[in-house]
Amino acid sequence: MRAAYIERLGPPEAIVYGELPPPVCEPDDVLVRVTATAVDHVDTFVRSGRYPTAMEFPFVIGRDLVGNVVESRSPEFSPGDQVWCNSLGHDGRQGAASELAVVPVDRLYPLPDGASPTQAVAVVHPAATAYLAAFTHGNLRPGETALIAGAAGNVGSALVAMISRAGSTVIATAHPDDHEYCRRVGAAHTIDYRDRDIVDKVRAIVGSGIDLSIDTSGRNDMVDAVEMLAVGGRVVIVAGPASRSELPTGPLYLKDGSIRGFVISRATSAQLREAATVINRHLLDGTLRPRAVDLLPLSAAAEAHRRIETERLHGTRLVLEI
Repeated sequence: MRAAYIERLGPPEAIVYGELPPPVCEPDDVLVRVTATAVDHVDTFVRSGRYPTAMEFPFVIGRDLVGNVVESRSPEFSPGDQVWCNSLGHDGRQGAASELAVVPVDRLYPLPDGASPTQAVAVVHPAATAYLAAFTHGNLRPGETALIAGAAGNVGSALVAMISRAGSTVIATAHPDDHEYCRRVGAAHTIDYRDRDIVDKVRAIVGSGIDLSIDTSGRNDMVDAVEMLAVGGRVVIVAGPASRSELPTGPLYLKDGSIRGFVISRATSAQLREAATVINRHLLDGTLRPRAVDLLPLSAAAEAHRRIETERLHGTRLVLEI
């Protein structure tokens, strides 16, 4: 089968496009013929070794896929079913960037009838990150207020869309050129992320403070985040492996606040399945849509990784068609 894979950790140039033996399907696996796979920032972390994880070389890259079932011993799936997955390519699992992929049955989900495969594969990873960050780890409840920094990005816009649809208020920080987009996906208020008085502007909107703060940009300014928190407020960190910030422990303590780091690679299969149920509903009701999709052939996997690392893609998702 054709695949994009690596034989060593390294730069995008380490990615090989070529032939590999087809994978072996174990009893608890489902064999999927892949239609398309998305390229995520985390894929570059795994490929380069910045995110250490178990792997066996040659290692097929990629985390997300849409495709059709070829072989299954599970009553949940039958040959021909359209399916998706967003948790391959780490923790000992081979990746998605190949003609055929083996997916553990507990990490595979049906693609709803009527959903576009390429549109779906572009959003399932950021959407799962958003759902787990806001609701599983952020404990966000209807009627609360969330501040989303980097709200025009892939995870940021998914957060805005899912939080607003769940009945909570979103304050979005982004470049002014992106404010209209943020409002379109569900933000009630928008603030220029470059403003020096973000704290004052947030306080003018919600005097008691925000219930949840999530910064998808990776800057993670804990001083401002804690200052803006309401009593019992939460900060969930989802990005910025190299970020460093002063932590105002006293104010956090007095507000009965909390800070939690969250990386989706450590999400359990049960957590991912819970997120998938919500994602499937939102794929159909229009809540989750990629801002833009750039379709590339599988042979362009190395180019896609270079672009992820060097370009400001501004919400454009790179999808490799098989």
